[in-house]
Amino acid sequence: MKILTPKIIAEVTGGKYIGSEENRNDPVTGAERDNRDVKPGNLFVCIQGERVDGHTFANSAFESGAACCLAEKIIPDAKGPYVLVDSTLEAIKILGAYYRSLFNIPVIGITGSVGKTTAKEIIAAVLSEKFNILKTEQNLNNELGVPLTLLSLTKQHEAAVIEMGISDFGEMGRLAKMVRPDIFVMTMIGYSHIKELGDLQGVLRAKTEAFSYMNPDTGIAVLNGDDELLSGYDPKMRKITFGFKDHNDVRVSNVRTDSINFIEFEVIGDNYRFIAKIPAYGSHLAALAPAAVIAGRLLDMTDEEICRGFLSFTPADGRSNITVSNEITLINDCYNANPNSVKAALTSMSALTGRHVAILGDMFNLGRHSEEMHHEIGVFAAKNGINLLLCHGELAKHIYDGFIAANTSDGNRAYHYPKITELKNEIPDKIKKGDAVLVKASRGMYFEELIPFII
Repeated sequence: MKILTPKIIAEVTGGKYIGSEENRNDPVTGAERDNRDVKPGNLFVCIQGERVDGHTFANSAFESGAACCLAEKIIPDAKGPYVLVDSTLEAIKILGAYYRSLFNIPVIGITGSVGKTTAKEIIAAVLSEKFNILKTEQNLNNELGVPLTLLSLTKQHEAAVIEMGISDFGEMGRLAKMVRPDIFVMTMIGYSHIKELGDLQGVLRAKTEAFSYMNPDTGIAVLNGDDELLSGYDPKMRKITFGFKDHNDVRVSNVRTDSINFIEFEVIGDNYRFIAKIPAYGSHLAALAPAAVIAGRLLDMTDEEICRGFLSFTPADGRSNITVSNEITLINDCYNANPNSVKAALTSMSALTGRHVAILGDMFNLGRHSEEMHHEIGVFAAKNGINLLLCHGELAKHIYDGFIAANTSDGNRAYHYPKITELKNEIPDKIKKGDAVLVKASRGMYFEELIPFII
């Protein structure tokens, strides 16, 4: 396998090498966009942001051991070599695609309007039972994060699980051009980024751009067959469906949970059947588990290896994280929200004991149907066992209105708080011992600030 050097980086990106001749062929391993994360030998990518200019931290990166910087401006008094390009963002994508091409390992790409991060974590947990894998960390699933992830590949890695997130047309094509997935998993076509993509058909078109960058003879599409649009979609390559319904190639049934500690289910394929367990909360995990089974079996894992892999799963931060404190069960799911994910979270909570409390906020990027979709969430909450609803946000007022309109129980209550400070002040009086509390809203609502007021 070839290694990266400042010289190769300049050649691949069409940039200009600036530095001493003796550093031109130094090895470069990995890439970082934050100088505080730089390790010796890394490439530091100088990104010009709205508030912070990464170029000002180049010399700090060199002090931390960066082997080279990628820059679109001259770095004054540079303490190390750098490659000057027209656009660091475009250059890092070119470099990521090139570096990916050096590896002949199975690469699993994952996308979907709901559940892609959880699917990534489940698939990575399963595959890690047999393989040394690279997986997307944190939220590095965009046009900057994906190439940074790819540049983390080493000769020790035997497979990669890459999350791919988009918000507009063309992005998935650009991501897939870098990733070149051998297996592409799609969890659901939902209302995330519907403002930019127009409707569900638009979401489908945007997500499925990836198939143009897969080998039609060897590529495999792993699609949620319970999703009507995905079930009927023809990717022009081998297609394997998963879900709960009987028509799927791999399905789950007999789902059982003991509240917050685990979920158990039966996996059924054409010629196999076994019981598996995931030590985490949420019925949504059973819906995504067969995608991990498919990935594992495609890579020749045994059923026993797959089951052991499930047992190592842990949810990503802010996604259905469970905490029990002071006899209150908190479901911290405030990383992000759209109508599909909120309904899934409310459904999972319905299996818990105690009074069900939902603290919900605005869902962003829903376009012209935003008010209607928020109202629908309120109706759904009222009909699915929510005893107390606390809302904050301009759009969340419609969740409150929907709950009030659909609520048929005198014991159930709903409140809307125009200011988050009002909600924080009210939470201690509203939450009681024995409650199960769900916290969910779009990331920009900063609902993580509410957690200390609950437990």
